[in-house]
Amino acid sequence: MTEPSANEHVLTERPQAHPGVLVIRFNRPEKKNALTEAMYLRIVAALELAEADETVRAIAFLGTEGCFTAGNDMGGFLAYALSDGSKLPAAAVLLKALVAASKPLVSGIDGLAIGIGTTLNMHCDLTVASSRSLFKTPFVDLALVPEAASSLLAPLSMGHQRAFALLAMGEGFSAEAAREAGLIWKVVEPDAVESETLAIAASLAKKPPQALKIARDLLRGDRNLVLARIDEELAHFKERLKSAEACAAFETFLAKKTI
Repeated sequence: MTEPSANEHVLTERPQAHPGVLVIRFNRPEKKNALTEAMYLRIVAALELAEADETVRAIAFLGTEGCFTAGNDMGGFLAYALSDGSKLPAAAVLLKALVAASKPLVSGIDGLAIGIGTTLNMHCDLTVASSRSLFKTPFVDLALVPEAASSLLAPLSMGHQRAFALLAMGEGFSAEAAREAGLIWKVVEPDAVESETLAIAASLAKKPPQALKIARDLLRGDRNLVLARIDEELAHFKERLKSAEACAAFETFLAKKTI
């Protein structure tokens, strides 16, 4: 059987009912939309095309029913841990592309939003989540560290204690807790996530683009600070991946999956 390609695992769409909107959809439901290296690069390519296309005015991230994404594919973690670490991981390429994006980013979450499924939303301007969503970042449980500049962005939006609970304790946040913490904007019922997300993106796409860009840039502040924190986290992440703690944590994780 032929392995599905990244093109099938990451779908892009220009919905006719929502002119100016590009949809990027995670579509690997059999693996809870866990992101592979190829999927990360496919998303980056979609963002780059959107950046160059003046007819794209807003970008919407969506997953599948009951799952946004369970985070990074564990095989990717293990492969990078065994490499010499000289190549920038595809996840980091995506994170920097998100920071560089000049057009509004919105996300619609239904169900699981684990790891980057949570931190990606910190780079979105508006996030809609279903009432059954779960936001969780098990970085420290895997003997790793926060990524996506979440160690910078989360305390700014959530305050230290809630950010610590999310990123260091690994506490799961319900959709309502995430809204109260400032991690997301709105909670809706599961069957309304996609329509609400696309309606928001379409509304943004209709606004004067240059005025919206300036407003967005002012609100997001100095991107160099975010990029610097991504690099700092990545340096720790590389070191941690090769640590004895991480090896033990991965072994425990994989053993649980085979039971």
